[in-house]
Amino acid sequence: MRGLAVAAVALTSVLSMAACAKDTGGNTGGSGSTNTAEGCKLADKPAAASATSSASNAGEKIDGSALKVGLAYDIGGRGDASFNDSAAAGLDKAKADYGIKPENVKELTAAPNEAEDAKQTRLRQLASEGFSPIIGVGFAYAESLKVVAPEFPNVKFAIVDGAVEGAANVTPLVFAEEQGSFLAGVIAAYQSKSCHVGFVGGVEIPLIQKFQAGFEQGAKAAAPDIKIEEKYLTPAGDFTGFQDPTKGQEAATGQIEAGADVLYHAAGASGKGVFSAAKTANVKAIGVDSDQYNQTTVAESKDVIVSSMLKRVDVAVYDFVGAVAKNDLASLPKVFDLKVDGVGYSTSGGKIDAALQEVLEGYKAQIIEGKIAVKSTP
Repeated sequence: MRGLAVAAVALTSVLSMAACAKDTGGNTGGSGSTNTAEGCKLADKPAAASATSSASNAGEKIDGSALKVGLAYDIGGRGDASFNDSAAAGLDKAKADYGIKPENVKELTAAPNEAEDAKQTRLRQLASEGFSPIIGVGFAYAESLKVVAPEFPNVKFAIVDGAVEGAANVTPLVFAEEQGSFLAGVIAAYQSKSCHVGFVGGVEIPLIQKFQAGFEQGAKAAAPDIKIEEKYLTPAGDFTGFQDPTKGQEAATGQIEAGADVLYHAAGASGKGVFSAAKTANVKAIGVDSDQYNQTTVAESKDVIVSSMLKRVDVAVYDFVGAVAKNDLASLPKVFDLKVDGVGYSTSGGKIDAALQEVLEGYKAQIIEGKIAVKSTP
């Protein structure tokens, strides 16, 4: 009798473990639910991609040798491994492809929480020195451009992530960050072993909430039962949240301790701290704006970066400069979205295998075709 009882208990235990393994699902291969004993129970993968994307200046020969280009960076400037570096990459490509002379390029950088008149002075300096076009990198330049742009009606300005109503010489360069972040959410769901992920935002403003909204929607589309942590480093008005790696590391560590094993950040230079926390805890991270796997300033953490949500500020800067050179601003897209490669995802480092890429391209196609409407607010 004792032997039979022991056998019955053992059999019950085995059956229970098997049932748990089946219910938990997995995340390798990207073929739908219940792949392995760990990870998320995944939704059925989307249909194969059929949509195509386009780039506005693809294959064109453009002469920009007569241009003088000014770039007014947001805080962090060139070297932030994120938003500003993406703008810098677009400028560098424009210089090479359009024949812009090095002496005809000037770059200036904002200081954290600087007074509004400092931005106006920066823009006036560039315009007074004969630079045109001039690009304000970041929505923080919107108020200053309202004042400065009318003072220089013959100068062509652009603003990344903003618009200036009534200023005919200011071109808005805006993005569908939520679309790219949706794909980052899918990646997080497929990469997570605990089915628990996290989002770290730099400053709690509508722009960064677009990243959060898309990320959460994508993660839940891929894995409806996924758990998501979210944390902002500073409230609206305090822009130090974009340049405080220590706060980024603290926020990420808290999410990791809560159980998250894939972290996505939209925090500018503070993302360096998110990567450091992920590296220390041996969990995974998703970068933003630039392909952060290839950024030298975060090279020590590159092995934990599984992908980056590409916000192609480089494409917008490059295309805007080209449009000015050929005097055809109407050729620019109204929004840099998935359809024009304005946002996307990186595959550097080999963490995104062919099966997962097929899933991502399926979701991408559904967004482009309008079958999935991605929210811009959490």
